[in-house]
Amino acid sequence: MAEIIKRPDWAKKKIDFKNMHATEGVLSGMGLHTVCHSARCPNLSECYGRGTATFLILGSACTRQCLFCNVMKAEPQALIPKEAENVIEAANKLKVKYLVVTSVTRDDLKDGGASVFADIIKKARAEGIKIEVLVPDFKGNEADIKTVVDAGPDVFAHNIEVVPSLYHIRKGASFDRSLDVLKKAKQFGAKKTKSGIMLGLGETQEQVLKTLDDIRGADVDYISIGQYMQPAKENTPVVEYIKPEQFEFYREEALKKGFEHAESGVFVRSSYMADKYGK
Repeated sequence: MAEIIKRPDWAKKKIDFKNMHATEGVLSGMGLHTVCHSARCPNLSECYGRGTATFLILGSACTRQCLFCNVMKAEPQALIPKEAENVIEAANKLKVKYLVVTSVTRDDLKDGGASVFADIIKKARAEGIKIEVLVPDFKGNEADIKTVVDAGPDVFAHNIEVVPSLYHIRKGASFDRSLDVLKKAKQFGAKKTKSGIMLGLGETQEQVLKTLDDIRGADVDYISIGQYMQPAKENTPVVEYIKPEQFEFYREEALKKGFEHAESGVFVRSSYMADKYGK
């Protein structure tokens, strides 16, 4: 059994459940999910308190088995009728001006859910809501990537997640394929592209810097770098808690490499403060 590393005080964040009720009420009443809750994000109450959330579409069960993720693994669920309308209605109720939408991976769907993403993007734009989508890899299918890009999201995001040597924990995924998703999105005309990586899983500084080079080489504009936090005992354990000063080093290095915006810190997640990117 792997040794459990004690979390240092600077890697702890208190969740204020009082701030969560209004957002949770709106979402549960409409049958919607958030990745914030499903993935047990440490920023959950902070974002909910601001009236923001990252919507999780295409059901709450994923068809892949990534070892770092706490999203439920189960048989695929039927798509929710009018899910796009529900997401936009909830965004309006929560007075969201910058909407982030992600999904579980649905390898069972013909288009991987690309058409649902596109529908939400179009409806958000019609309401004057800025929208960022964090998409799965669509098995690398160019038509599905283009479907999402053509709908016109403000930011097209796809997370690399970990350095290449750790891809054995990202079941069903490929480092090169994920890079190609980002390349293709920009080639198809995405306004801005974004990716994110997690640290503390055993990677070296050299590997992190090389991965940043690879991501920037895919013409990615924005990058997020955060600490992996083991969400449940079934998930892969934390190998190391990266110190705040090391995160600052990576932020500075990312900017030197040409990223327009870099967020790097213990509690940074790909959608955390997403509306602040590019400002």
